[in-house]
Amino acid sequence: MPGKYLAIINPAAGGGRSRKLLGPALERLRSAGLEIDTRETPASGQASDIARQAWSEGYRKFISVGGDGTSYEIVNGIFPVAEGAEQPTLAFLPLGTGNSFLRHFNDGGVEYSMEALVAGRSKRCDFLRLRHKDRVLHYINILSIGFSADVATLRERRFSGWGEAGYQASIFVCLTRFRRRPFPLSVDAEERIDRRPCLFLTFNNTKFTGGTMMIAPTAEADDGLIEFVRWGPIGRIGLIRNLPGLYDGTHIQHRLAEVRKVRRVDFHLDAPVDVMVDGEVLTLHCQTLDVLPGALNVVV
Repeated sequence: MPGKYLAIINPAAGGGRSRKLLGPALERLRSAGLEIDTRETPASGQASDIARQAWSEGYRKFISVGGDGTSYEIVNGIFPVAEGAEQPTLAFLPLGTGNSFLRHFNDGGVEYSMEALVAGRSKRCDFLRLRHKDRVLHYINILSIGFSADVATLRERRFSGWGEAGYQASIFVCLTRFRRRPFPLSVDAEERIDRRPCLFLTFNNTKFTGGTMMIAPTAEADDGLIEFVRWGPIGRIGLIRNLPGLYDGTHIQHRLAEVRKVRRVDFHLDAPVDVMVDGEVLTLHCQTLDVLPGALNVVV
């Protein structure tokens, strides 16, 4: 069992295209000598339950078949039960709509991921642990609060079936509302609590979000650090002018942008806030965020 992969499949990923493309991909991998079992997620959120049960059965290698949301669920099924135990391995068949985590390593998509699996090419990767008032969650890519989370939340709740048009509509609506507010926090045990208003905060393990937006251009997935990006209270016109910079990473050169590499974040929030975590929209009362260095083996 330890040498065998379990492919956890989100059949709805990519508008259902994952189911169509999966058969030939698995046939190719198995013909190359990989042992792969498969299980489908019956509903949203079920990949975590499948991964947790599989870990108890002895599986230690997993393939995420879907997008960022599927890998997020698998990681949260593996951890925290795997903390301090044998290191798990996570590979990818990126058949979903968003694969920001993989883009950090290469933009070759499915072909690149299959080559990595066949070659057995892997590296250790950090992941981040967020404690909030209800429980603990883990992620491998990004946590965002503020404007970026507002856009993701609105798209999820009002424009989920609109595709790219829904994303653009969400940006437009959020621009009309345009809330700049404080999210009090402190980092690395500093006494000072930062209560300055801002447009957004992101806490990154890798460079990309939303597929191609390079929010954290200097992030590294194996440095044991959280890439903390803060964009201060920029105005509407300033944001519109600087939107292209979010795709090539030059937004961090703006005078209101700050980038810090930290090990721990303590939140001092009065109430829950909307957040976006690896493409998933949640409302959480965040408490602490830290990094678990090299705790996950990723096939990339």
